[in-house]
Formats: sequence, C-alpha cells, structure tokens
Amino acid sequence: MPLWLDRQPLVLASKSNVRGKLLAAAGLRFEIRPANIDERAVEAKTGASDAAEAARLLARAKALAVAATRPGQLVLGADQTLALGPARFSKPANRAAAAEQLRSLRGRTHELHSALALARDGAVLFDCVDTARLTMRDISDRFLEKYLAMAGDAALLSVGGYQLEGIGVHLFDKIEGDYFTILGLPLLPLLAFLRKNEFIEG
Repeated sequence: MPLWLDRQPLVLASKSNVRGKLLAAAGLRFEIRPANIDERAVEAKTGASDAAEAARLLARAKALAVAATRPGQLVLGADQTLALGPARFSKPANRAAAAEQLRSLRGRTHELHSALALARDGAVLFDCVDTARLTMRDISDRFLEKYLAMAGDAALLSVGGYQLEGIGVHLFDKIEGDYFTILGLPLLPLLAFLRKNEFIEG
C-alpha cells in the first residue's frame, strides 16, 4: 500500500538529485518541476540579512513559482545557504572557485541552513529552516587538490563544494546537526507536516 494519499503527486521544485533521492527513499509519490527563478534577485529584493532567512525566502519563492503553474498540487521548494560568520557562499562556478572556497572553510566551523516550503494555489502552507554546524579539518593544499580531483564535477553541485554522502566526508573533523539537513532537505519536519495534514499515512 502506498504511503502517499493525495490524488495528485507532490511536486518537487528542485533539480537536486539528492532531494529527489531522499523523497523516493521515504516512499513519497512526486514529480520534478524545477523552479526557474533568479535566486540572487530574490535575495536582493527581500534584503535578507542572515543566511537562514535567505534560505527560507528562497524556498518559499521556488514553491510559489511552481505552484502558480500547477493548480491544486502541493509543491515543495527547498534551498540551502552556507555561512562562515558574516560571509555567505554560493555554489562554486568551477574547480578554481571550489578550491578557493574550501581554503576559506578549512580549519573552521561553518553553518549550513536548509529550508523547505510547501505551497499550493498561491499560499505557503508550511515552511521551516534547520541549521547544522560543520567543522572542516585543516587540510593541506595537497589533500585539497586530491579531493577535488576525486570529487570531479560533484564538487560544483553543492553550496559548500562538497557532498557529505560521498568523498567529501574526508574533509571534516566534527559535524553537529541533522544528516538530512546537511544534504539539503529537513526531511523529518516535512514528513511530520505531511502526516498531520493527511498527505501520507500516519
């Protein structure tokens, strides 16, 4: 018996393979319709001064953008930001940018803020943000280059330049926070909302 109860599938407003795999592993019925928004413009328009709030606003913007094209369907938007003190990071554009970013993070503790928002028919029904703290080893330049060679293009797919579920785990000394949050989707709060509102079996 399927867990998903709504007559229409959940819509994931993200092209993230990791988020799709998390939803599939949780037994949810969903389809993928990535949001086409200018993330930097959304941040500038809202004036969000902290990384956690920026993640929330971006998740809401993505959910609402796709919900406008999918009447009656529940849409999940998600976003993740990385903060090192007052500094904010985006996905590295290339290997050189990834190397520069990782040099900034090594030997220090940064925060990952993962947000989700659920929208339907122009209204946000639920949103949340969860934060994890990660302490990176003081890696050598030699190890950094070896890591980037092994990670390849995967290093460009996440805001930190690493994927904890892969070779990126070797970069860290200490991790504080929920595993799903680190992967980019606070899955437990999402499932709790879906159960409470009878989108999935309780």
